[in-house]
Amino acid sequence: MGASRIVILVVAAFFAVVLMFVVRGMVSHRGAPPPPVAVVAPAKPMTEVLIAHRDLPIGTRLAAGDLAWQPWPADGVNPAFITDGAAKLPPASATDLVAAKVTGAAEALTGSAMEATYGSIVREPILANEPIMQSKLVRGGEGGYMAVVLNPGDRAIAVPVTVATAAGGFILPGDRVDVLQSHAADVSNGGKPGFVAETLLRNVRVLAIDQSSTPTKGAQAMIGAVATLEVAAADAEVIAKAKSQGDIILALRAYSDAGGPSDRGAGGAQNTGDVRIYRNGQVSDVMVTP
Repeated sequence: MGASRIVILVVAAFFAVVLMFVVRGMVSHRGAPPPPVAVVAPAKPMTEVLIAHRDLPIGTRLAAGDLAWQPWPADGVNPAFITDGAAKLPPASATDLVAAKVTGAAEALTGSAMEATYGSIVREPILANEPIMQSKLVRGGEGGYMAVVLNPGDRAIAVPVTVATAAGGFILPGDRVDVLQSHAADVSNGGKPGFVAETLLRNVRVLAIDQSSTPTKGAQAMIGAVATLEVAAADAEVIAKAKSQGDIILALRAYSDAGGPSDRGAGGAQNTGDVRIYRNGQVSDVMVTP
């Protein structure tokens, strides 16, 4: 074999090997999956919602340290919540967060909204981290504690109690009771002498025992001489008359039996000579003639 032919074969083999690697590289590159593309969800506008920094029982007058701001998605804010009034994008980095604080504009706005709530009185219990709602507050200057916690149209009236007439002292502020009266039987129309017990009012809320509107933490009983009850304006007359006629007894209702409105028992209707009518959610008292 001539030298020229050997050189040609060597060169051909070399280019064949090069072509093989080139084709292999092209095939492997074409079959490789494309690199993953990172999908970044758009940042949601956030706002600041005013929440309770601690448990706030009924009658608490709000002051510094009772409230705090909590970041909240703007599209998930209940209209009843108290907010800073601004919807903004969350900071993209720690640098942006520092820059936002330097401006102080947002802080001034949120601070003023929080300070405007100071002095309000808690009307319903608020738990720690629960959003503050205006419906659970009464603005300062709208009356004292007892006037604040009363529902519109209701009255607070006190009745004397003892351990024997207040379920052994196990009635606490916030409980629901039935109001009974024990008195001598009427013998004017030939009735038999003795004593009778009648239910005057049902499902009445206890506002306080003596001057305490909340039991001490962990207390299961309260011994007092006076219980303050929340009753309708017309029912206050029933209690006032009953106090002069005999002993008043408070019967504790089960927690599961505390729903629904308060109403009168047979004794309450008899004492006042009127009938309570419920119509389309409205309550009215109508005087009747025996």
